[in-house]
Amino acid sequence: METRQLQIFSILAEELNFTRTAELVHTVQSNVTAQIKALEEELGAPLFDRLGRKVTLTDAGRRFQPFVQQALVAMEQGQRAVLYCTALSGPLRIAAPESVLTYRLPPVLRVFRKRFPDVELIFRPYTDATLCPMLENGKVDMAIRMMDGEPDGMFRSVKLWAERIFLLGDNNHPLARKRSVAPTDLAGQLLLLTESGCGYRHKLDQLLALKNIRPGNVTEFSSVEAIKQCVAAGMGVGLLPAIVVAKELRQRQFKMLPWAGPSLDITTRILWHRDKWVSPPMAAFQELLHEMLKEDEEVSPRLAG
Repeated sequence: METRQLQIFSILAEELNFTRTAELVHTVQSNVTAQIKALEEELGAPLFDRLGRKVTLTDAGRRFQPFVQQALVAMEQGQRAVLYCTALSGPLRIAAPESVLTYRLPPVLRVFRKRFPDVELIFRPYTDATLCPMLENGKVDMAIRMMDGEPDGMFRSVKLWAERIFLLGDNNHPLARKRSVAPTDLAGQLLLLTESGCGYRHKLDQLLALKNIRPGNVTEFSSVEAIKQCVAAGMGVGLLPAIVVAKELRQRQFKMLPWAGPSLDITTRILWHRDKWVSPPMAAFQELLHEMLKEDEEVSPRLAG
């Protein structure tokens, strides 16, 4: 079983197209076919079904796929461990949510780029459903994630900071005129929220479910910027981190609701697979995050004024 065969299998399992796979591995289609046939003969089972022009994984192929991914990742990490064992160079792939990437990381990235110009930073978006597979199969080296509690035993993590989370309404919203807003006040309200699976969105969903509170409607957005615009336009109640809305609150484009319910604040962590080799670029990036991003205990009072 050769590395080239595993690489071709992995790409074909994703593309399910022999022509496209040949293009991606820079060879001819007949070579892809020959490599897959040799692999199937060695394993003693067909890995793909060819039904006319349609290609699908067989049951054996689906069982084989995660082991191939793990093997390729292990080989890549071994190569990187040798090539970059002491050097601050090479690729560093990080999964990060939009709010952190846009509002927290730019100063860090500016300093990191100046200190370590030979490191290639690559940022990738993720959802809760895709993050674990991305860390397991090596598509990202580490992730920045908003979450309460420690991750499961498959991952290692370090706490970075506590993110303040605010409920928001336009200046004329009825809840903005109340002295305090309780969870029951959200019954019947139109909520403007990030996609399901977001850490702070999950906290609010759990709270409403626990207290059997039903909002009037929930509109989901993939962009925090879109939520801000809709809150300012008076479309409903939004839920966003303080760092995301600091400018708009100072400019009085909308208001922070006087929330009297359980805290919606959430911890931001950096996490990586427990078996992952922590490369010098990974260690340097983590150290810089701790160095530059300090918890600001005065954020809420300052914005509330």
